[in-house]
Amino acid sequence: MQIGMVGLGRMGANMAKRLMNGGHECAVFDTDAARVQELGKEGAKGASDLGDFVKLLNKPRAVWIMVPAGEATESTVAKLAEHLEQGDTIIDGGNSYYKDDVRRAKMLLIRGIHYMDAGTSGGVWGLERGYCLMVGGEKEVFDRLEPIFKTLAPGIGHIDRTPGRPENEGTAEQGYLYCGHIGAGHFVKMIHNGIEYGLMQAYGEGFDILKNANSKDLAPDLRYDINIAEVAELWRRGSVVSSWLLDLAASALHEDPTLSNYTGFVHDSGEGRWTIIAALEEAVPADVLSASLYVRFRSRQEHTFSEQMLSAMRNKFGGHVERPTGN
Repeated sequence: MQIGMVGLGRMGANMAKRLMNGGHECAVFDTDAARVQELGKEGAKGASDLGDFVKLLNKPRAVWIMVPAGEATESTVAKLAEHLEQGDTIIDGGNSYYKDDVRRAKMLLIRGIHYMDAGTSGGVWGLERGYCLMVGGEKEVFDRLEPIFKTLAPGIGHIDRTPGRPENEGTAEQGYLYCGHIGAGHFVKMIHNGIEYGLMQAYGEGFDILKNANSKDLAPDLRYDINIAEVAELWRRGSVVSSWLLDLAASALHEDPTLSNYTGFVHDSGEGRWTIIAALEEAVPADVLSASLYVRFRSRQEHTFSEQMLSAMRNKFGGHVERPTGN
């Protein structure tokens, strides 16, 4: 299939490469001409003007936007709508708020333009590992664009099959899923990221306790000399707490056991807050997820080894760079 990609940052560029590696034709656009030229060397058609970019696409057009949530997404959708026509589709693969998806879809519907929200997880490793895709929108449009989602996803065999799950039961085991009508994809991705906060916090606190078991302030019979990096490596193998986040934590600890390159200043990108708002609206207790979000707020005032672990994991899965030590 042919697909247009707008936004060639950490994830957008790699997604375009994965699609081309899978046999799809890509047209690309970014405000940074160098990024467009780089993808052009790998076979993509590129344009430095959004109108010219749209002209590179065959009707009905499909354009995937991969830009920061908020104003950047808002303005990109509005500008694209000026060039697209009835029957074309915009796919928002960023971390947009699901309520914004509903509003934008209604705005585009007046023009006859379809809108899909595709929550995308995979970070800087997606080119190699594939992307977990949570998709919302019209089912008919999803079915038409499914080859795109299937190529971006990890595919069967990436992880072991769930015990007792019948073969070919659905697309989830391939790494992509139609979640429901407009906003459903980003709603599921929002909860995914809320859970991510909680998991990261649990690892961070656990390793902090291990680190402080080595403290000279403890009584000799309570003090241990534990190699934290080796514990992380150990838990990756057969443990019930093994996960990709633990893999990344082990990698960070192997490179720097004291995590001295990380300040522990931990940003939140919005999804954690939105998850808590959804929990309040639904009257669902979310003690762990709420606490993990508040810790990120606190981390901007004081830093512990636990926060340094969070910084390290964010850098490993998403390429997020925190403030240098001392700044």
